[in-house]
Amino acid sequence: MKRFLLIITFLALALPLSAQLYHPGEVLQYRVSYKAKMFPNTEVGAVEVKTTETELEGKKCYLVEGIGRTLPTYRWFYNMEDIYRIWVDPADMRTRRFASDIREGDYTFESRFVYVWADSVVHTRWRSRQNPFAEKHMKLTCESMDPVSLFFNLRSARAEDFVEGEPATLQMVLQDTIRHLKYSFLGRENKKIRNMGKFKTLKFDCQLGTTEGYSFTDGTVFTIWISDDENKIPLYIESPVRVGSINAYISGYKNLKYPLESLIK
Repeated sequence: MKRFLLIITFLALALPLSAQLYHPGEVLQYRVSYKAKMFPNTEVGAVEVKTTETELEGKKCYLVEGIGRTLPTYRWFYNMEDIYRIWVDPADMRTRRFASDIREGDYTFESRFVYVWADSVVHTRWRSRQNPFAEKHMKLTCESMDPVSLFFNLRSARAEDFVEGEPATLQMVLQDTIRHLKYSFLGRENKKIRNMGKFKTLKFDCQLGTTEGYSFTDGTVFTIWISDDENKIPLYIESPVRVGSINAYISGYKNLKYPLESLIK
């Protein structure tokens, strides 16, 4: 679940900040399943990504929340609730704040980012349980953002800009480091989504680097299929784990900005 929520919120392409897509009222819903030889496609969790309007320091802004929870059937075994939030200035579409609150069994972790774009700096604070906050200041580029902000950069990409097989790398801001996401466009593919129908999709192979920076040897790998239309929403994700794989698929959506033209009737 934690891996999927990170994947669903940091997928993006390095595009101008003004091109980001935020649409108040939009809701994307996903189901997460674990698949292995003894566990054929067992649903274990749900994720919701929603956009609303709110205020930050007296100014109107967009609030995007990504919330992942274990399904009630499995909470006795592993209770999880992960929440990620960003606050975005509608005037320039830049993220001003990022916050994450993670609760997984007895483990808790929280982090807070403050962006100072005028100085190209991000101030990060984080802690686990009741420990004092650790802090760090890091230099930014236009392509260095938190997971949720990176995800929304993807939304306005043009399919014509993707070059099949051409690798590229993004930068993702975490608590005390900037990690690198390597991706490659694999081409177009029609993909059947459980209970939702068949879609025209754009398929990507992705790999998240380790905390050492550019080392991808032991990083998270995954494949993602996104809708081949103006919405560019993730439809299906598959990520191998030590035994089996974690899979996630879209299970519902509301108030999309554009028609879902990728759905094949």
